Amino acid sequence: MSILLNKNSRIIVQGITGEEGLFHTTNMIKYGSVIIGGTSPGKGGEWVMNGKLPVFDSLKLAVEASGANTSVIFVPARHAADAMLEAVDAGIPLVVCITEGIPIHDMMKVKVYADQKGTRIIGPNCPGIITPGESKAGIIPGNITLPGSIGVVSRSGTLTYEMLFALKQQGLGTSTCVGIGGDPIIGTDFVQILSLFEADPHTEKIVMIGEIGGQDEERAAEFISSSMTKPVFAFIAGISSPPGKRMGHAGAIIEGSHGNAASKIANLENAGVKIGHNPEELAASLK
Repeated sequence: MSILLNKNSRIIVQGITGEEGLFHTTNMIKYGSVIIGGTSPGKGGEWVMNGKLPVFDSLKLAVEASGANTSVIFVPARHAADAMLEAVDAGIPLVVCITEGIPIHDMMKVKVYADQKGTRIIGPNCPGIITPGESKAGIIPGNITLPGSIGVVSRSGTLTYEMLFALKQQGLGTSTCVGIGGDPIIGTDFVQILSLFEADPHTEKIVMIGEIGGQDEERAAEFISSSMTKPVFAFIAGISSPPGKRMGHAGAIIEGSHGNAASKIANLENAGVKIGHNPEELAASLK
């Protein structure tokens, strides 16, 4: 069982003819993901992957021809917002945007429109989704995780990889891992993913990877306290960050007394969440 993505997901790659698009399409196919083609305006009618995958001029044409229900976006930042809007208009229910550097005001428009139309966007500036042993949509390496019953949700791409590998080293597997992205405006937040894991009968425990900036972790703590029955474990990056200095992600902006690591950890601990000092320690406590 999984959330969002499984072996029946039919994936279309927006930006498939670019270097990044081709590289990660190859890796997704090797992992077992069902990739049914891609889009690249002006290149419709061409074929990639040694003539195995068709290229379409538009996502609407791709969906009509293939029945795609998931999109992965590798489009450059200046065009990525339009790519997400195109996916929404084409009726794609799940859109995974890997692209970073999308202007905040562009993403605000996309999020409002996607919410109105009922499209779930993961990202942007994220590593994507992987359901071990079934499918992956994005750039998470397939060899660092095992199938299992631990749900993982993370703001940080690199820490996502470290957490998955730490779990694997302990012999622990993952039901689904979702990298939600580190930008100030993202399509899907911690609470929404936690809710999906809570409803998934094959997810028994949840790992949450957060970092300084914003208040998503504090909101997640409120939801965990009021609505979660499954145990949640967390690691919050940035406990040693110098005060007043911007760190890493565009979303790592501390707002007064909110958004710092200590505040997030305190709120999560008050909600009954087990906190680890690093992914390895967290994986060991899960075992």
